[in-house]
Amino acid sequence: MDPFTIAIDTREQRPYEYPGAERKTLPTGDYSIVGLEDQVAIERKSKTDAYGSLGQGRARFRRELERLAEFDYAAIVVEDSVPGFLRRPSHSKMNPRSAIGSLLAWSVRYRVPVFFAGDRAHGQALTHKLLQMYHKYRGEVSRACLQQPVG
Repeated sequence: MDPFTIAIDTREQRPYEYPGAERKTLPTGDYSIVGLEDQVAIERKSKTDAYGSLGQGRARFRRELERLAEFDYAAIVVEDSVPGFLRRPSHSKMNPRSAIGSLLAWSVRYRVPVFFAGDRAHGQALTHKLLQMYHKYRGEVSRACLQQPVG
């Protein structure tokens, strides 16, 4: 497989570490591939960040999902398991079922899958694998989008 370089957004507060990665300002998302920043994006969320984005930051997060929906491929990686996510953080008053319901509803509405990675280490590995698979199959992904019927 051809090598690729991961792009990490400069605003990412707790970035994953990847050998050879480049820090740069990404238009949307936290991780991408250098040279393909307008085609692929991965948004990383800790549980605390996800609850904040679904509560007080809801309007901003929804706008981000709208932008992610324009990419050839985009995904959200949550650094928690589903059972763990259903135990709300102490700072949040949001109903956990409402939180997960919003994530799942928006993943369908905007066609941006949500992956529950289990923890930070698995989130890092999953993010790398998603970018690697996009890099490998990107021509096929673009052709599939062009072949979708309109209407």
